[in-house]
Formats: sequence, structure tokens, C-alpha cells
Amino acid sequence: MARGKDIDGSMSVPTFYGKELRWKREEAGLSLDAFLKGIFYGKTYLSDIEHGVRRMPLDLARHADRVLGTDGFFERNCESVRKARRAGHAEYFEKVLEAEKHATTIEEWCPMLLPGLLQTPAYARAVVLAGLPLSLDEEVEEKVSARMARARLFEEDHHIPEYWVILHERLIIEPLLPDPDMAAQLDRITELADRRRIIPQIVPRKQKAHPLMAASILTMKFPDAPPLVYTEASYTGDTIDDPALVEQYRKAYDQLRAVALSPDTSLAMIKSAAEDYRNGKQPDRLE
Repeated sequence: MARGKDIDGSMSVPTFYGKELRWKREEAGLSLDAFLKGIFYGKTYLSDIEHGVRRMPLDLARHADRVLGTDGFFERNCESVRKARRAGHAEYFEKVLEAEKHATTIEEWCPMLLPGLLQTPAYARAVVLAGLPLSLDEEVEEKVSARMARARLFEEDHHIPEYWVILHERLIIEPLLPDPDMAAQLDRITELADRRRIIPQIVPRKQKAHPLMAASILTMKFPDAPPLVYTEASYTGDTIDDPALVEQYRKAYDQLRAVALSPDTSLAMIKSAAEDYRNGKQPDRLE
């Protein structure tokens, strides 16, 4: 089969190698089914790789080299694709980056910081500099841009997950930013909620004891795979797939949701706090 279009080297690395895989497969005259013979991946999974949506696992890269006679090309470049997909993010966060694009439901509990998916550039920049104060400007901006890119998840036409987030009240009333920037940050949350992209809830500070007091967690459910839980500390994170432990975390999240304020009440309080910051008045409490 003749090559119909040259690959644009300026495109993203995962897209570049996905297109290269498709071209090599079609050049060899192999259908998706024929190419996948002898390895346990489905056609949808392979199609996602060819479109740059999923990264190529090492075993599939080796299979491609063997079937297509590409002399180790795809195996050698697996790490390049992995690094490109997580640019601006820590290596331990890689599984979340891959998984959240395919999740039907994402649920987060954030007691200390607003989650990356909801952060404005100003908030993300403050968080990055607080954790890595000696970072060069370009390093900071790479991380900030990476967080902003994650938020495109809420703008996709074909796949928007159901996203629930539970926030502690202190994140709203103890500002990390100057008043105008804090107002803009809360406006971002309310804008997403008003567009029905997210459902926020608040755990009020008067709730002294509650589930998950010592952890921030992110849970993900998928249409064709078991659920995952991600937990994080300052410089490390852990993705958990053990069914019993995942179920324990999910039960704790449900119990936390039960002690949080309702979505409508929570959203009204966030909007009120944003207005206070806009008027130069720091909110004392949300209740």
C-alpha cells in the first residue's frame, strides 16, 4: 500500500508514533485483527494508540517490531512516547494521565490543595513554586501548561467523565492567592459546575472528624476495566488496583460524601466566597 501522507514531525510524539504504526501496519496489508493475532489487546485499544490517545505498552511495541519487521523501532521509542505524554508531570503520575482519559467517573477528595484539574494558571504556578522554589521559569511554565492541558478533559465533545470533587472548607476561606486571583480561581470552579462539567461538595470545618482525614484520593471507574485509586503526598504518589483496597477507599469516599454539604449548597457558598474576594473581603466562613 502506498504511503498516502507524510508524517508531520512537528506533531506530538504519541501521535507521531501512532501514525507511524498505522502506516507500517497498512503497508504490510494487515487489518487490526490480523495485526493483533497472538497478543491480548483489542481493536479499540490499538485504534486509540494509532490515533495518539493511548501510549503503546512495551509488549505491544515488541509485537509490532516482530510482526512488521521494524528492527526494534517501536520498542526503542516506547520511552520517548511515555516521556512525551507525561511532560510537565511526575513519573509517578503517569498512570493517572493515561487512565483519566478513559474514565467514566472521576471522584476526588482534596483536603489541602485544589485539584490540578480545577486549577487556574495562577494557582498552579503558586503550587509549583511552593514545592519546587528553585525551579527555572521554563520548568515552572512547563508544569503549569501540563496542568492546564489536563483540564481539556472537560471540553471534549466525545467523552466527558462524571467528575465529583469534595473540598475542605479551608481551601475556600484560606486564600493561597491575592484576592483577585482567588476570585478567578473560584470562578473557574463555579463556571465548570454551572456548565454541568463537575459536581463540587464542601466538607465544613465544623465537621471535626470525618473519613479520609489523613489522605487525598482520586478514584476512577471505567467501562471496560477495574476501578483505580490514586493517593498522593508532596513528592510521591501511588496508584492502587488491589480490589479489596480499592473497595475500602471507595466506601470511605461515599461516607465522606455523606458528611459533606449538598452540591447546591456548596456551589452557592463558593460563588459567595468568590464575590467576597472580588470585593476585597476575605470570607470568614461559608456556613
